[in-house]
Amino acid sequence: MATFATSDQLLVIIDPVSRRADGESVRIAKDVLSAGAASTKVCVPEDPEEFARVLARRGSRRPVVIGDDRALTRAVALLHRQRALAECVLSVVPVGGSLGLAHALGVPTGPVAAARAVLDGAERRLDLLVDDSDGVVLGALRIPAPPAAGSVLPDPSGRPWLQSLVRTLVPVRPSRTSRPVAAPLPPGPARLRVEVDGTTLVDLDQPVEAVSVTPGVSGSAEVVVRPSSVGAEAAVLQTYGRTVTVSGTDFRYRADAAVAGPVRRRTWTVREGALALTLPATP
Repeated sequence: MATFATSDQLLVIIDPVSRRADGESVRIAKDVLSAGAASTKVCVPEDPEEFARVLARRGSRRPVVIGDDRALTRAVALLHRQRALAECVLSVVPVGGSLGLAHALGVPTGPVAAARAVLDGAERRLDLLVDDSDGVVLGALRIPAPPAAGSVLPDPSGRPWLQSLVRTLVPVRPSRTSRPVAAPLPPGPARLRVEVDGTTLVDLDQPVEAVSVTPGVSGSAEVVVRPSSVGAEAAVLQTYGRTVTVSGTDFRYRADAAVAGPVRRRTWTVREGALALTLPATP
């Protein structure tokens, strides 16, 4: 992992929602960064459009996002759409209500420790999932979407489910008019076909309770399918692959606090080492 020097020039982007939620932590992080870097430019974008413009015009400055998981995933999605992820090292100081994703990725959640990691840390390359609508997933996604954001299911692979899964961002056209709310999908098992690298893992004749897809750091994603069972418990299916396609009846999927869909087909592809994130340097 490449380490950084305090002579770096930083572009500090403060999420306004996080600043309202915890202004003191934002101030502390900004002070630490300003004191430790050679040059710091601070921006507080008022809306997503300004956020995108600020990030696109960063020049040679290293972007640092002060905000929660939503701000982090917004920055990654924008850099992906600008085709700038390969050349950009992103840093984040987690502040706000939803910090589970940043913590799971290895970012300290205290403002001082996180700011020091920005200044003295190292670049680490992480895999991403990119779907066929150009949406980006950092941590994991669940299909169908759980009914409540706070619910956590056991992970049969032996590791706990990430408590805060990442938001999948799907490009949409801005609209000044309100849009009708989609009708709720019926609860219960879903009939889905899950294909991993072209091989069918589960087909439409086997209802499933849950599907999880989690990118790793080796160019493949972990796919876990929990089939629905009547009587005897059905065996959990687990495999790894680079491309995951889910199709069948209408389904929604949850990534962090956001729900996308309904869709009838979606494909996620692993982009190995696509995200360069600053993390604390290891001895």
